[in-house]
Order: sequence, then structure tokens, then C-alpha cells
Amino acid sequence: MQQKSKIGFDYRFGDFSVVSNLFKATGIPVVDVDVIARNVLKKGSGGWKRVVAAFGKEILLPSREVDRPKLGQMVFSSDSKRQLLNKLMAPYISSGIFWKILKQWVKGAKMIVVDIPLLFKAKMDKWTKLILVVWVSQETQLNRLMERDGLSEDDARNRVMAQMCVDLKRSKADIVIDNNGGLDQLHQQFDKVLSEITRPLTWRLLGHWFGDVWVFVCKQLN
Repeated sequence: MQQKSKIGFDYRFGDFSVVSNLFKATGIPVVDVDVIARNVLKKGSGGWKRVVAAFGKEILLPSREVDRPKLGQMVFSSDSKRQLLNKLMAPYISSGIFWKILKQWVKGAKMIVVDIPLLFKAKMDKWTKLILVVWVSQETQLNRLMERDGLSEDDARNRVMAQMCVDLKRSKADIVIDNNGGLDQLHQQFDKVLSEITRPLTWRLLGHWFGDVWVFVCKQLN
């Protein structure tokens, strides 16, 4: 009998795009929750109506689509606003994740990467038996965030400080990929991890990993 395993996967801002593509290249499906969140905020949708009612029309572009950078700046500077946004969007995002995963199950997927915000804060790590964290130092994280999104140091620091401490996440992991180096090092670590999570299960691992195969990825709202 072919056994499946649950794997939880967490990472920091911008760290997973390369790793996600590496998973895709191996044929492992990736459910991108950022895409689901974007759909939740599409003009006229139920999520859009709730968020606009809560945060006001000033978060809208002339096209009446949500100005995501502006909304992000608002919620990352206020714990209460961030918690409100998460509460408003959570039911829609959870539903979207469920249907995407179900679709992959129907297709016969044995392992699914779910690129998901706030894995630990949303307590979705409880759905997994193995957690993998892509880790970077706070200094590297700040520099990459400022370079990628053109943020000021203060804005970048607000986003970093709004998330669970990277070292705490690292302490919760079964496997850690250190992404402080270059792409070659990242690829080498990924190959080792892929070999580990796809190898035949021993009886000991069978008892530890009992369940369906999911790879969960935590992504922060950008």
C-alpha cells in the first residue's frame, strides 16, 4: 500500500518563489494562496465588499480594485487592523484552499505544496506531521524586502516585526533550509530535502507521518 505523509512548510518574505518553482519542476503541484487571496479581493466579490466596508473606499484604486500595497501598509503598521483583515478574509481563503486541494486529490496527487500565509498563527501546522522552514536572518530578510518591494527601512521592519520571530519558527521545524546564501546553495539543500521527503517510508516514519500528503507553506501578506 502506498502511504502518504503530511509536511508543513514555512518561509519568510520572498524566500519561497525559487523553492516553489523547484517543487513545480519536479511535478509536485503547488497551491498558491496568494493567488487565492487576490481572488478573494477581486472587485465585487464577497471578500472585497467586507474589506472595503471595514477599511473604507480610500483603499481602492480608480478601477475600484483594492490597492494592495496601500492596504498592506495600513495593516502592517497596526496589529488590530492586521487581525481584522485576517479575520475578514480567512473564511474565503480557507474555502479556496479546500477546493484547490480537493482538485489535486481528484487528480491523484500524492504530495501537495500549499503556499499559505501564517502557517503557525493560523494553527494550520496542526494539520501536518513534518514541518519544513526556509530560514533567513532578520538582516537578510530586511535587505531583500527593501530591494524587492522598494520599501523604506521602517516599512520593511514593520512587516518583519508583524510576523512570528524567524528563530521561533526555526525551532518548530523538523527540517530547515538556510536561504542566507546563493541560489546554488539553495538548490543543493532543496535536492537533499526532496530526497528526504520522497523516499520510501520506514515503519517508524509510517507511524509518525500517518495521513495524507500535504506540503504546507506559510507566506506573509505582501
